Parts: sequence; structure tokens; C-alpha cells
Amino acid sequence: MSGRYRFERRWGAWRDADGLATFRIWAPGVEGLRLRLEPGGEQEMTRSDDGWFEFACSGVEQGASYSFVLPDGMAVPDPAARAQSGDVHGPSRLIDPHTYEWQATEWRGRPWEEAVVYELHTGTFSESGDFNGIRHRLDEIAESGVTAIEIMPVAQFSGNRGWGYDGVLLYSPHPAYGGVEGLKRLVDAAHERGLMMILDVVYNHFGPDGNYIHAYAPQFFNPDLDTPWGPAIDFTERAVRDFFVDNPLYWLEEYRFDGLRFDAIDQIHDPSGYPILAEMAKRIREQFPHRHIHLMTEDERNIVELHPRDDRNEPLLFTAEWNDDVHHAAHCVATGEDNGYYAAFADDPVGHLARALAEGFCYQGEPYKPWGGEPRGVPSSPQPPTAFVAFIQNHDQTGNRAFGERLTTLTDAQTVELLTAILLLNPQIPLLFMGEEYGETRPFLFFTDFHGDLAQAVREGRRREFAAFTAFSDKDAEKIPDPNSPDTFAAACLDREKRQSEAGQRRLALVRRLIDLRQAHIVPRIGAMKQMHGEADRLNQDAFSVRWRLGDDTTLRLFANFGESPAVVPAAPLCESGTLIYESGDRLGEPLRKRELPGRCVAVFLGDGG
Repeated sequence: MSGRYRFERRWGAWRDADGLATFRIWAPGVEGLRLRLEPGGEQEMTRSDDGWFEFACSGVEQGASYSFVLPDGMAVPDPAARAQSGDVHGPSRLIDPHTYEWQATEWRGRPWEEAVVYELHTGTFSESGDFNGIRHRLDEIAESGVTAIEIMPVAQFSGNRGWGYDGVLLYSPHPAYGGVEGLKRLVDAAHERGLMMILDVVYNHFGPDGNYIHAYAPQFFNPDLDTPWGPAIDFTERAVRDFFVDNPLYWLEEYRFDGLRFDAIDQIHDPSGYPILAEMAKRIREQFPHRHIHLMTEDERNIVELHPRDDRNEPLLFTAEWNDDVHHAAHCVATGEDNGYYAAFADDPVGHLARALAEGFCYQGEPYKPWGGEPRGVPSSPQPPTAFVAFIQNHDQTGNRAFGERLTTLTDAQTVELLTAILLLNPQIPLLFMGEEYGETRPFLFFTDFHGDLAQAVREGRRREFAAFTAFSDKDAEKIPDPNSPDTFAAACLDREKRQSEAGQRRLALVRRLIDLRQAHIVPRIGAMKQMHGEADRLNQDAFSVRWRLGDDTTLRLFANFGESPAVVPAAPLCESGTLIYESGDRLGEPLRKRELPGRCVAVFLGDGG
């Protein structure tokens, strides 16, 4: 080991300060393994009884290519490669992670309550489609008021185009995006501008092309457990656990990310007594006690057990959960859709949205239609609002639509602005999807870069996915964009002219104003909130109010009316003595104090009273 890491490196290849290069891989499914160095030829690796192979030697230059040769002669890449010489099928590359000279050396992060998260996809965000493209637009992002950038997965996947959730080399930054150096320059530059950087990571499966682990370590997978993407990973194996426990530590240390978003953790099956997710989070907290590290989860189950707090309200494991319920309810309010999982929210979208804002989840143990009426969720109001990440758009909810429509094209501009105000002025942590800040109208489609039979399977699978929707006929399914077409990818790239348009600048000004209000009035008061302390009141079919007691006992009250007709507001001291910090339009102050909430409006008060 090099001695320069705060965690023990167990998988992969590295070179220590004295020039000794070490190569390690767990391959219990084979009795022999050779290391192929370029240059250097092939060397027999030493096998231990537990299936680990190791080889160490001096004189290997940084940047040297290497691969592992199986008994049948097939050469495979290092599954823990820090970089590749080419695509996912070729040799890996030995690199020194310490050659980059960091500039923001004093950066320790920002408190979570300050987070306004901006989710983006590297390939479609900028004209160049890489880390440099993001870096050149960091000032633009910061000027919008955003404080944290979350990039969709960058672990190397097959081809050049993809969402990133089919990664197969989980330690290797995708070369099409700019590789190791490009990613470090991006993180460094973001920190220089006061922006946090969060990475989306996938630990529930490997992609279908370029994963060779099954050829030498079938024990890595549990054939008796399935996920939507194939056999589940077997986390009861210690070597497998080490592979995944070390990965988040690697991204947080070598690339200095400020946090991670763990994808679809409900598909991580671990029957062991010590859940792998808890082990990951605990190790992270132990290794980085002096940095602000933020860990988000995506979990369809609406659970809270992975998000405990200590007496100081600091997270012991994970920081926050992506709150799909806020999105689903808001989407139904805006569109009236009732297909798929929206059926569970379409019966009373306004009521569901009010509850999600006040208590966290809509479903806290109630029967859930998409699950066949099985109970979903647990009580969530004892959680603090900072334990939830709220959004009205994200990559999934946009890109998993057949035609990738954004909310801006599914409803009117005024409704989007009302929902944006609710999103940014409620105590939960808000997330914007790239382009949302200026009202992007281009779709965000599902795209891949597969070829041959795999490409055809993905194409047909995409069409079957929507066959059950009543709005789709066989003819309509044929119109679904081919995920493998370069045109599908191109259609998802942001329209920079839209940002500069009059409508784009107007929406951008609104978002900046709302974020400024959030930072001034809400952020200083939510860090100390140990529970939601929210209470929702229904005003009529289309209107509601939510009242929160903030951390300094100040009351925040949000009024929303999505209908055309005014709503009667119950007498409330807050409306009479509180400060109106936001109103949609220039008409609300006086009518609201007269107990009338005009149609199509949102208003937010801050004060000491009820």
C-alpha cells in the first residue's frame, strides 16, 4: 500500500512512493491468472486460498497498460481500474492519483441546509459534452443561485453516449467526458466558486456490456436474487463488500466530491446482519469527520431507517432521501395525468402535495396502487425537512417518459412558476434539473450507445415498456425515439438560445429571486429543525396552506391556489402580523390580509405567530 490513502486499497492497481506497482483482483472462479503488462509481457500472479490474486513489481511506468489473462486466454480489464486505455473491453491503465495540483486546498464544503441542488448530465449540458463544458459554465450556474451540482454517473460505460447508469468500471471516469484530469479540474473549479459537487453512483447492478466479472468471479452475484437488470450482487461476500465500500471513499478522497447520490437502493439486496449501505455510510462518516459530506438516497419504499440523526441533528448515516412523492403529486397537479404510478396521486393531487410538503411523504403506510394495494412507507414527520430532497423535475421523471417531455411542455408557464415557488420556498432541500432554471423545452430522452443484438434488445424493450399505457397503440410505440440513434442524444442537449430569450431570462430572474429569498429567510432557520413541524390545511379543492415551525420558533406559512377562483383563508395571526416574503404577482398582500387568496397564486409569510 502506498501509505498516502486514508483507506486501505484492496482492489485495483497502484504504485507507491518508491515505485513499487501492485495489482490485485479477486477471481475465485479460476485457479490461475496472468498479468499482462504493455510493455512487459505476461507474469503469473500469486493466488491466495480465498481467491485473491496479486502481483507486485518495480519499473512499471505511470500510464502503462495492463489487463488480466484468464486460463482460456481471454484478457479482461481491471474491474477496479482507475482509468482505461480505451473502451470498456480493452486494457486498463496505471495512473498516479496524486499528480493533479489542487487549487481550492482550504475547501471543506458547505452545510447541507444551504444546498440548492442542480442535477445535470455531462454529455448533454454543454456544447462540448464533457467536464470542460461544465467547467466553462460554472459561473453561469453559480449566478443562478445554485449551491450544489449533482452530476449523473460518470463511471465508464460502453460507448460514448448514455445516462451513466449502465457503468461497468465503477472506479474509472468516463474518457469521453474528459477522464481523470478533466473531472478533477471540474471539481476544483466548482469549489473555487463555492459550489458543492455531488456524484451519482450506482451500486445495484453493472451494465450489460463490458462487465467480465462473471467470467472469473461468479460468486460476485447471487443467481437466486433478481433485479430489473439481472442477478443481484452478492453482498454477503467480503471481497464484494470491500469493492463497494471502497468505491465511495475513493470518489470522496481522490476527487474531493462533497457528497454522493446512491441510485435505486431499494434494488440493493443484502441479507447479511450488517447492511452494506449502513457499512458504507458509517465508513464515510469515520473517514471524513472534518468535511461536510452529504449522502443522498433514492428509494421507492419511503423508509427513514437509513437517515438517523444525532443529538446535534447531524446525520449518522445518510443525509437525505429523494422525495418522489413531492414530484408525483406536483406533476398530477400540473398535468392531470393518472397513468402508471401517477394513479396513486391523481385522486387528490393538491391534498397529496400539501401532505408531502408538511410531513415528508404522502404515503406513510397507506395502500399504494402501483404495488397492488400493498402498504408503502412509514411515518415521516419525525424527520427534519433537510432529510428530504424535493423536486418537480429530474432526469428520471423526464427521461423515463416515452418522449422525454419536460414539465414546461406539459402544462402552462404560470403553473410551472407556482410550483417552482413552492419548491424553492419550502423547508425541504430543493433540486432543479438542468435547464429548469430558464424553462428549457427540449426533451430529455433515454439514450444509449449500444450496437448489434444488444441495441435491438434495448430498442424493443423501450417500446414494450410503454405498451401497457392506454395512450399508446402499436403505431404510437413505433414513434418512440430509438435510444441508440445519435439523433435521440442530440435532441436531449440543452438549447442555449432558450436561456437567452426573453422568456428564459424572465424565468431565470424568478428562480434567482426565489433562491435569494430562500437563502435569506429559510436557510438560516432550518438547520436546527429536528422534525418536519409541518401542518397542512385544505382551503378548497384547489388550494391549501402549510405551516412550519422553523428552528428558531419562527413560523413559515405557504399559501397555494391552483384554481381560478379565490379561496377563503381562515383567520390567522401570521397573515395579519407576519412579513410577506413572496407573492406571485403584485396583487396578493392586501387581498390575503382580508382572508382571500386569489386564484392561481402562491404567497409565503414569515412571522412569529400561528
